[in-house]
This record gives sequence, structure tokens and C-alpha cells, in this order.
Amino acid sequence: MEIRFIDEINSTHVWLCNAIKSKDVTEPFALYAKMQSDGVGSRGNTWQGYEGNLFLSFALPSFMLPNDLPHASASIYFSQLLVEFLRQKGSLVRLKWPNDFYLNDKKVGGIITAKIKDFFVISVGMNLAYAKKEHSVLDISITPHELVNDFIPPLRDFPSWKHIFSKYKLEFQFSQNFGIHVEGEYLLLKEAKLCPDGSIEIEGKKVYSSR
Repeated sequence: MEIRFIDEINSTHVWLCNAIKSKDVTEPFALYAKMQSDGVGSRGNTWQGYEGNLFLSFALPSFMLPNDLPHASASIYFSQLLVEFLRQKGSLVRLKWPNDFYLNDKKVGGIITAKIKDFFVISVGMNLAYAKKEHSVLDISITPHELVNDFIPPLRDFPSWKHIFSKYKLEFQFSQNFGIHVEGEYLLLKEAKLCPDGSIEIEGKKVYSSR
């Protein structure tokens, strides 16, 4: 996989999605930046940050990923892969449904995904060095360069969704300490049931990861 570093960009996610649409990217590809001014977050939010934090997007063709992966739960799949990688490095980071990284009750980062043509675009924003007061910094010392170069190149033989989901089911217990907004209503995840495709059933609604 080609890995490219850039000093500054509006959004690695938007850039990579557009590059796939224009066929400028046709092979597995990763882009990360020192600074990002207008990153894309979940539910239409922006993800901005400071130099020293992680702003990463990578693209993988669909045929590389397991056949049983539900497209709507790709963010869950890659969140679980990344959290396992970080724990191997010594972190105590946890996952909140569907795609957010937390330490205790403070957000450290998140993942969003998009399906563009025959590619999945996976984008990660994570506080490695600096965070706003309401957020937190990852609890291990790792630079963006180290994280990208240790995490991305081994992404070749992907485990099945069934295998990843078996681990994510245990992770979901942490999510039940929180709530989510659904159609303008705040609902507690302790009342939610996690479904085999990664969606949740809560108050009679079936909710999928929005990104």
C-alpha cells in the first residue's frame, strides 16, 4: 500500500474520496497529515485538531475485505482492529458504539467509513498529543508516523466479520454506560440490544452506524 504524508489539508477523508471518484487512486492507498483544518466527523460534525494528533484516511478495495462484512458496520470492524492494535501498544482505550474511542468517559477519537465505487475509505481522527477540555489524549506515547507505519502495512489478511464481532460484543458492554442521539432523541445504550450485523435495537428502532 502506498502511504503518503502531507503537511496540511482540509480533510484527508474528502481528498481520498474525491481521488477515488476521479480515478487518481486505483490501488490501496493511505494519506495522513500533520494538520487538518476541516475534517469530517460523525453525524455531519467536523473533526479538527492540533499538530501531533492523527489525521489519517486509507482506501481498500472491497475484494480485500471479508465477504461477510456488513457494509453499514465497516466503521465497527475497523474500530475493533485499531483498538486491538492500540492495546498491544499498552493503551487502555475502549470503544463506544459504533465508532468512537474513549478513555473512561472522555472521547479520544473516532473512525468513519465511506463506500466509494469499489473501495472502502476509512478515516481516523485521534488525539495523540492535544485535546480540548471535554476530550482526552491517548494514554500511550506514540506519534502519527509511528502509528501509521505500524498499523497500516500489516493490513492484508483480514479476519472475518464473525470473528471481529465476537470481540466487539464484549466491547459493547462499555457502550452501555453512554447514550446516543436517534432522530433528535437521546437514548441510553444500556437499553439497547446489539444485533449480529452491528446495528442496535433500541426503543423499537433499528439503528445502524451512520458512518
